[in-house]
Amino acid sequence: MEFLQEFFLDFNWHAIFKTSLRIILILILAWFVTKIIRSFLKRLEKQMLRKSVKEGEPPSESQKRIDTITRLLKQGLLLALWLTAFLLILNELGIEVGPIIAGAGIVGLAVGFGAQNLVRDIISGFFIILENQVRVGDVAIINGTGGLVEKIKFRTIVLRDLAGVVHIFPNGTITTLSNMTNEWSAFVIEIGVAYKENTDNVIEVMKEVGTELIEDEKFGSYMLAEPEIFGVNSFGDSAVEIKGRIKTKPSRHWEVGREYLRRIKMAFDKHGIEIPFPHTSLYFGEASKPIELKLIEKYKDESK
Repeated sequence: MEFLQEFFLDFNWHAIFKTSLRIILILILAWFVTKIIRSFLKRLEKQMLRKSVKEGEPPSESQKRIDTITRLLKQGLLLALWLTAFLLILNELGIEVGPIIAGAGIVGLAVGFGAQNLVRDIISGFFIILENQVRVGDVAIINGTGGLVEKIKFRTIVLRDLAGVVHIFPNGTITTLSNMTNEWSAFVIEIGVAYKENTDNVIEVMKEVGTELIEDEKFGSYMLAEPEIFGVNSFGDSAVEIKGRIKTKPSRHWEVGREYLRRIKMAFDKHGIEIPFPHTSLYFGEASKPIELKLIEKYKDESK
């Protein structure tokens, strides 16, 4: 008993009480800041969701993207908060935190050198998701390769091209990213007609086809406006090129564009508008007829 009494008498109960009180205050403060962080992230999530809805982003995709961002922010902020609280508690217990921080810095530096590509990919992926540069379901061209975006992760983006080939790009290696279906898409019209055609009449026919297309129950629902016919774009070797554009909902431009071209062919046939094609004639001297005509004439003579 005397040993236990002496043992407990050796303690500085006043210092222990003050230290315990400070540790409790640190834990309470950390808990309070945790509540603030969670509340802030919830408000941020609601604001980002409202903004995405206004921009017309599908709720399922926007919710997925926003959840990813807020989860990463929450993990990072809470880790930093409780790590700071842990170091403060160690300091209150009389443990030197300086050597611990220095050692952790050396270890972090070594890990950073070894995993710098991984860190680069994750940071790049975070900003791709945060800035909403591309979404799942978009058609994009990444580093010159085009395809449908199937997955977006913090480290990689997965594309599947028209042939079904899956392409995986680490986010840190992406140098060019072109989103073809962000908010709206466009089908560029480039149609060549013969030089003998009246281009004003051709443009009128193209506009009529565009009006009929937007009035169609199916294809009109995909279009955002009537086709824009810009006019004569260039003079080719055998054709006058007329250029235009059809603005559609995301990823619908190919479907609408194919239907527009089908109707254009039928309308040109109806109005007798010629769509030229490259052809070549061979001559043997200035006085001779083309070989093709000679063969035709020979066939006619033999058939008589």
